[in-house]
Amino acid sequence: KQKHTRPTFSGHQIFALEKTFEQTKYLAGPERARLAFALGMSESQVKVWFQNRRTKWRKKHAAEMASAKKRQEERADMFEGSSMPEED
Repeated sequence: KQKHTRPTFSGHQIFALEKTFEQTKYLAGPERARLAFALGMSESQVKVWFQNRRTKWRKKHAAEMASAKKRQEERADMFEGSSMPEED
């Protein structure tokens, strides 16, 4: 059995893939076929690249959301701590 080698994509291919990903996170069959043909890649390479890129995007997006939530909670804690105690 022959060992599977990982493809290396050119800068031009990655640039085009990233630019397309910015516009749409999911490619339908005909769009994937057109992009693959234009870049000299197989449809399965484009499909897997998009799957991997979505995973990377979700992880980054989740980390950013968690960081924003933490900052928001810290600001809320500071606001509550700095308020004057109410008098009866």
